[in-house]
Formats: sequence, structure tokens, C-alpha cells
Amino acid sequence: RFSLLLLNLEEYYFEQHTANHIINKGRRDERKFRGSLKICSKSIIFEPDDSIQPIIKIPLRDCISIKAPEDNEANNPFTRDTSGGISVVCNQVFLIKERNIIAPYKTVRGRTEHLFQLDVAGKLGDVVQTLHQLYRASCLDKMGDQAAMITAILQSRLARTSFDKNRFQSISETLHMECKAEMVTPLVTNPGHVCVTDANLYFQPLNGYPKPVVQITLQNVRRIYKRRHGLMPLGLEVFCTENDLCSDIYLKFYNCQDRDELYFLIATYIENHVTEHTAESYMLQWQRGHISNYQYLLHLNNLADRSCNDLSQYPVFPWIIADYSSSVLDLTKPETFRDLSKPVGALNKERLDRLLTRYQEMPEPKFMYGSHYSSPGYVLFYLVRVAPEYMLCLQNGKFDHADRMFNSLAETWKNCLDGATDFKELIPEFYENDSSFLVNSLKLDLGKRQGGKMVEDVELPPWASGPNDFLQKSQEALESPYVSEHLHEWIDIIFGYKQKGSEAIAAHNVFHPLTYEGGVDLNSIMDPNEKVALLTQILEFGQTPKQLFTIPHPRRIVPKLKSLSRTSSHSVSIAESPVSPNEESFEDLTEESITLAWNNIAKLKLAERYKIHKEAITGIAVTCNGSSVFTTSQDSTLKMFSKESKTIQRSVSFSNMALSSCLILPGDTTVISSSWDNHIYFYSVAFGRQQDILMGHDDAVSKICWRDGRLYSASWDSTVKVWRCLPEETSSNKKHHFELLAELEHDVSVNTIDLNAANTMLASGTKEGTISVWDVTTATVLHQLPCHSGTVFDAAFSPDSRHLLSAGEDCCFKVIDVQTGMLISSVTAGEPQRCFKWDGNTILSGSDSGELLIWDLLGGKVTERIKGHTGAVMSMWMNEQCNSVITGGEDKQIMVWKLQY
Repeated sequence: RFSLLLLNLEEYYFEQHTANHIINKGRRDERKFRGSLKICSKSIIFEPDDSIQPIIKIPLRDCISIKAPEDNEANNPFTRDTSGGISVVCNQVFLIKERNIIAPYKTVRGRTEHLFQLDVAGKLGDVVQTLHQLYRASCLDKMGDQAAMITAILQSRLARTSFDKNRFQSISETLHMECKAEMVTPLVTNPGHVCVTDANLYFQPLNGYPKPVVQITLQNVRRIYKRRHGLMPLGLEVFCTENDLCSDIYLKFYNCQDRDELYFLIATYIENHVTEHTAESYMLQWQRGHISNYQYLLHLNNLADRSCNDLSQYPVFPWIIADYSSSVLDLTKPETFRDLSKPVGALNKERLDRLLTRYQEMPEPKFMYGSHYSSPGYVLFYLVRVAPEYMLCLQNGKFDHADRMFNSLAETWKNCLDGATDFKELIPEFYENDSSFLVNSLKLDLGKRQGGKMVEDVELPPWASGPNDFLQKSQEALESPYVSEHLHEWIDIIFGYKQKGSEAIAAHNVFHPLTYEGGVDLNSIMDPNEKVALLTQILEFGQTPKQLFTIPHPRRIVPKLKSLSRTSSHSVSIAESPVSPNEESFEDLTEESITLAWNNIAKLKLAERYKIHKEAITGIAVTCNGSSVFTTSQDSTLKMFSKESKTIQRSVSFSNMALSSCLILPGDTTVISSSWDNHIYFYSVAFGRQQDILMGHDDAVSKICWRDGRLYSASWDSTVKVWRCLPEETSSNKKHHFELLAELEHDVSVNTIDLNAANTMLASGTKEGTISVWDVTTATVLHQLPCHSGTVFDAAFSPDSRHLLSAGEDCCFKVIDVQTGMLISSVTAGEPQRCFKWDGNTILSGSDSGELLIWDLLGGKVTERIKGHTGAVMSMWMNEQCNSVITGGEDKQIMVWKLQY
């Protein structure tokens, strides 16, 4: 029946002794109860073995005397038959859990004497000495002085003990670290010793409660987070699951160094087994629909220091539904939903106007809301039916007034809209599967409401047939298209760029300065009493999550009913012509075959290989029917290779400098090559000769693209130029007239470019690692990010143009959200990847070692390695159906790969 929740907040449980509690000793109505005497830092607790009897809690500050009577005292009630007794005289006692029923504590006021007879009489002196010490601490006037004295007593106890190595699971374990720490559970911290070996993490509580040792096998650890506890960077939370709300252990250390060392040891161990997730990697998974809205919010809460073990930083979830009166919940109507772009306090305009008037008149530091959206009191308001002992602990043995309880959803929502000081959001439990928090299954007496009605189960809206149905419909609402389209707005307010500063003021999202991370530096407060008072205030008031994003959060990609086909120069012509039913289905089949191809991309098999150049191959272009392959090389030649006759049919050299890339124009009659000699060459396939030269740059041309009659050229002269090529009829063959439409200026050499499917945006990557996204129609830069350290080798938009992937000399893949310009994922490879193709989820890349690698981008890992070239893979071509690939290598070879299902 005993639990640490019977202690006061910030109180420690030190030791226990088997004892008898004797009442009215020496009188006819003398009674004796066996049980356990618990010595705590602010109280004495006796837990009788007989569960009918109440647990007795005697606050030390209410004690008048604590002594072990001397044997020579005439009136000593112990002298006749026993020894090992302690007499406690006090003027207030709490009786708890009488008949083992959870209920508000009963208070017995007035002078009473309690005699405790220890089984082991030899411990009497030590126990009395400890109680005297703790009694002196509890009598100090100021909270800060009390806390300091109790901390000193605790630290001396911890210093006298160490981790019992006999508790190791195996004698062969190697000890890596041992230190003092506290295990944290909601409202409770329990001091003891932490040990890390090469196989396990152990915690041994000083008091042996709730068990002698807690063990976590390192092999089972999946996630580990540093935590801010009591505003200090001293916490560490360890999870052995991927998506669970609750962790396996939460530890609070006495100094930052111990915490960081332990984090390093465990993180190093799991690094070899598990990928560490960042907010960005989860964002990419969420955007692409690989994790649900619920899972994403759970991960964001975790990354923002929210934990189920810390009620002042409990995970925060949004109110989603705004309709608690209809008989049917219609998730297709926007009115059903709460406006996710506003904090709860701004949802009611009239109330907001009143709050803003007060805000304008307020001296600095100003705040709009006098209470927070998440606090220990609010969490337990929702959970009182399943966590009554937590509520009693938080509120000194009392439940809240019956009319202020969580009685009805409609009532609570109305109060959050209209109440002068009620701005609370929800907790994750509203979107999970356990509905017990809505039902008074423990039959608790939570009081009587004004109308005489007892507080029982939570009253549900008419559209819910019961608690489970309510949770199911809440989950459906959270995962609905409306919420998927707007959830990023709420993330901006709670975790993102609208959390602080001018954006927060504009969004009416300003709370008390003490609630923000960094709002107060506890180390700078020298007065211990002021520090304790401030900490208590902050922990009770609630804390704002750690800010995870400082720019607008990207939207989720919500699939429309019909998937759009990937536009390319070929499918555009189909789309523009009148679409007959069979063409429509052909388009869908193309889409399906592309998906099928990428799902099986690991089954690429080498079909043929040819050595056709004298130096590394830099570019590959293939005719529409796939029969001829054009390649450029650092040996300065453009070659045309026939796949049918397996011979080189053309070889042409424009200058003695390397060629950097090539492409073939629609119609397969002209091939364009870019050269390190600053020129772009047009080669007529039909006439077998050079047709045109575009002298467009002042340094090597590194990459060219062609879309809709426009040529895009990137150069080491720090520009990307956009040209319109107008054919001019001459006697023998077509010449081109070049008109410069735009010039995109960069600070350094541009190494690669790519266009999105709609030809509205261009991405460029430079030799210094910068990625820029340009609006082609206005020739303005939309985003510029320093992504890589070193050259950007390749960059490409995803087929839906929502994301941009780049690969660099620094061995990293980076993903940018195109809409917001946010870097949302980074995956490290063991070596540089020179070129790649991707479908938004899976990457096929060519590595420096010559292998083809297949990456699961969301998992951040290589799923397949395919042996290929004997030097770096320099260039890669893929057909439209994505089932045929040609690679060109440093080894002067081209390799033709085919998918074999």
C-alpha cells in the first residue's frame, strides 16, 4: 500500500525498519500493530501489515518530541518487557488508505503519542539520531535552508554507500562508470547509485524501493534523450521501444558531467545498432506519410523535453474537435475542427480582446496568459480517475472541488474557450486506446456537485456511444485530411517559430517569461530560498516545450484521390492531347510500374558492360527507343554507342578539353555537350557533325539541362544561365539562335543543377556546399542553405517536387523541404556519392568505390550494395519506367543494368 506518492513533493524516503506500533501503552485498551516504519526526509510513516488499518503519516514539523526513553526512567513504558522503542509526540497526524481505500487523507489534530518498537533494538540509536537531524531541518524557517540541510544529509548517505556489484547479471561484466543519481517518476525522485557496464545499465535505490535494483539491457535500448529537469540540464531518459509514450527509466544526475558521460556511453553503444533520430528525420517520415500524425507529435514532444515522468513537462497534444453537441461527428466539415493556427487562448475573439487590453497596459515583462496550456494540475485534472494518488500527492491529500473536476468534455471545451484563466490543451491519452481515464472504475468518492450529483464517469459528447468509441473517433479526427493539412500550424505555435519573439506576439502566443527555456538562470540566483520558491512556482505553473524549429514548419503531403503522373518531356505530350480512357489507364499503369520498379530496385542486375573511353565518363544520354547511348568523357570525346551492334558508331572531339555532361533533344536528332573549355556544343546526329557552339560562359560549363525549348547551363564562373534556342533555317541544316533569358548569380562555382517537374524551380549546388532553390519564372532565389562542407556533386527534386535531395563531397545526403527551405534530413554515407536517382523515399546512388548503393532514406541506412565499377561511379542515367539504368565510371566503362523481378 505504501508508495512514494505518500511523501510530500521534493521529499526523500531514506530507510525502513520492521516494528510494532503501540497505542495506549500500559492501559487496558493498549493495541499493538505490526508493520514497517519508514524514515523520510520530512515525515515518519508507519505502514501496518493489516490493510484494514490506516497508514500513519507524521510530519516532522508537527512533532513536539522524538526520543528513545532511558531505562532508568520510572515511567518508561518499555522497561518491563522490551527494548528498541521510539516515542513520538506530535500535534497532527494524517491517516491514509484506511480499509485500503484511496480517499482524501484524514487529519487528526491534537496532541498524541506514538510508540514504535523496532525489531532490531541495536538500530535504535542510529534511527533516533537520523530523526533528530531531519527534525532540525524541518524546523528551519526558510524552505531553501531546509532543502540545503536535507541535501547534505542525503549526499552523506550516498557517499557512505556504493553500488552492490553482486547485483551484476554476469560476473564477466566490465564496469564503465558509477555515479550517484535519482530515478524520476511522476512527482517523485528516488536517490541511489547508477552503474553502466559493457552490457547493462543499473540503478540501485538507496532505500531498496520499489525493488533492490533496476536493470536495463543496453542491447534493448532504442532511443535516449537528454532532459531538462527542474530547469537544469541534468536528466536522461532511456527508451527500449520505438513508438511508446513511456520510457523504461528516467534518471536525474547531480551534475552535468555525469549525465553527459553516461549519455555518451549509452549513445556510443546504441549508435552501432540504431540510427539516432532528429526532428528533421521524423518530419520527412511524417511528410511522406510513413508515420501518423499521432506518432509525429509523440516524437516532437520527446525531442522537446516532454516526458510522462515529469508532470511539469508532460507531452502536450492539441484539442482537435470543436463539436461536442452533434449526434454525428462529421469529419468532412471544417467547422468540426478547432482552428489549429491559433493557441487555445486566441480561439475566442471576445476573450482575446480583453486579454490584449490587459497586455497593452502591463509593464515589462508582458505576457498575454496568466496560466499555461500544460501543467501538473492540468495533467492530473484529466487523469484523476486512473491516477488519484498523484492528485492527492500534488494537492496535499485532497481532491479538487467536485465542480472543478473533469466532469464533461463539452463543459471542459467550453471553459477552455470562455474561461478567464483556462487555456489548457490535451494530453496524448485522448488519442490512444486506453479509455480508463474517462471511467471511474476505482469507484472513487470524488465528491458531490452543486446539483447533488456525484462525480462519476466523464460525460461524453452525443456522437460517442461510449469511452472506446470516443477515443476511436478522436483518433480518426487526428488522422483526418483536415488535420493533416493544418497540423503544421499548431506545431509552429507549440514547438516552432511562433513560440517566441515577434512571431509569438503576432500569433497571440505569449506566456509568462518564466515558462520558457532559458527564461531564468537558476545558477545565477544565490539566495537558496528564492531559488526554491522560484523552482516550485515554475514546476507548478508549467513549462513551454523546447523550441525545435525556427522557421515555418513544412506541410504534410496529403495525397489527392488520383495520383498525378510524373511529368516529363514525354508524358507532357500525352497529357496535352485529348485523353481517351485507355490513355488514362495507361498513365495509371505507368505510375504503378514506376512504384513497382522502385519497390524492387534492389533486384538490379548487370546486363552488359563496355569500355568505350580513355578517361572517366562524365555524362550519359539515351535515345527514345533506347538503341543508342551517347556518352561524354574527360578524354574530351562525345561517343555514340549502338546497343544493338555493341559498337561505337560515332566519336567526336570538339576541343582538347574535358566534356562534363550531355543530353539529347526531343526527336533524337541533336546531342548537346558541355565542356571545360567554357563552351556548349550542339552535335547533329543526322549529319554527323558539329552544328553549333554556344560560347556562353567565362569558365568551365559543369552541367546542362533542357526543358521545353530552354537550355539551362551551370558553370564554374558562378552563374547559371537560361537560354532560349531558336532554330534558324539555313541551306544545309538548322542553326540555332541563342537568346539569354536569365542569369542566376552565385558567389562561387556552380557544380550541378536540376529542375522540378513543372519547370518552375531550379536547384543549384556549388563547390562550397551551398544549395540554392530558384524561382525560374522570376529568376529570384527562394532559399539558400549551406548544406555540405565541400562540393555538391548532385542534386535532384523528388518526383512530386516537395523535397530536394543533394549529395556532397562530405559523404552526406541532405533533404530540403522545398516549400519552407528547411533542411529536414541528413544521412551520412561512409564515402562520397557522386550521382544518384531517387523517388522521394528510396535512393539509388553511385559511390566513390564503384558500388551502387540502395538507401532507405527514412530509415537513414543502406539496404543493398551492388558491386559495379572499379573506380568511382561518375554519372547515371535511368529510363522513365525506372527499370533500366546505365552508369558511367572512372574506370572508363559504361554498365547497363536491368531490373529482374
